[in-house]
Amino acid sequence: MNATYKILKEDCLEWLNNYQEENIHLTFVDPPFRQGKDYRLFDDNLPEEEYWDWLKEVLSKVYKITVEGGALYFMQREKNTENVLRLLRETGWTFQNLIIWKKKTSAVPSEIRYSKQYQIIAFATKSRKPEVFNKLRIDLPIPPEYKNERPNGVYITDVWGDIRELTSGYFAGDEAIRDGKGDRFHTQQSPIALLLRIILSSSKQGDIVLDPFSGTGTTLIVAHQLKRNSIGIEIDSENVKIIENRLNNLRCADDIMKYYNYYRYSPNLKDIWPAEKTPLAEQRRLF
Repeated sequence: MNATYKILKEDCLEWLNNYQEENIHLTFVDPPFRQGKDYRLFDDNLPEEEYWDWLKEVLSKVYKITVEGGALYFMQREKNTENVLRLLRETGWTFQNLIIWKKKTSAVPSEIRYSKQYQIIAFATKSRKPEVFNKLRIDLPIPPEYKNERPNGVYITDVWGDIRELTSGYFAGDEAIRDGKGDRFHTQQSPIALLLRIILSSSKQGDIVLDPFSGTGTTLIVAHQLKRNSIGIEIDSENVKIIENRLNNLRCADDIMKYYNYYRYSPNLKDIWPAEKTPLAEQRRLF
């Protein structure tokens, strides 16, 4: 089964207004967080009410083009949990889980409250139950206080503490896209491991995965390797170039096969992960 992808340089709301089909199976929404970051084509200092009205419109239009039972993963800052849940409720989505992504990175100390170490990812569906939900098992390292090994791994819960954020420091490693000076191209780049888990959990081969804020294209990179069709919307032409380059020249850092053994205890892994151990050079040609 061959997967297709589309990378569209467009404002996501304009695209959503014109898209008429109801065929999206999974959407990953990771918008700007209204933190005053210097985006080339987006005002990250929108007034609060305007910002949440904008996101409400995005979620509402994504809902309309999603198949019955389709899934949404909506990532935000932990301080915005109340607004996230409100928007899901007001746009028709059925809330399933509030995933805590504990990012395994150090937090900046605060003088007035506990310093944060996680982001939230709201998992919701268009209907009471998801059309697809694959129960994944991972080979999580055994905690020091455990006496016995776990021969078949453990099921994933709503706390994800095993995926490291791509920080600005050395932990970002080879996966982070960098410019000619070695600086991060996009400081909010999502890790391959995060999108791998989301797409494995809530889609099957041949499904259509949407990312309306594609950034550096991690969603499309993972979806294509898992033989899911994908649509990426990105307003910044420089980001679009990065996405096209990643898809046409698969890097070792973007190869999902390094995680296959970690998920080997999942009951239907062979069905949801077409793990063809193709040499990387051949993968580059196919992309």
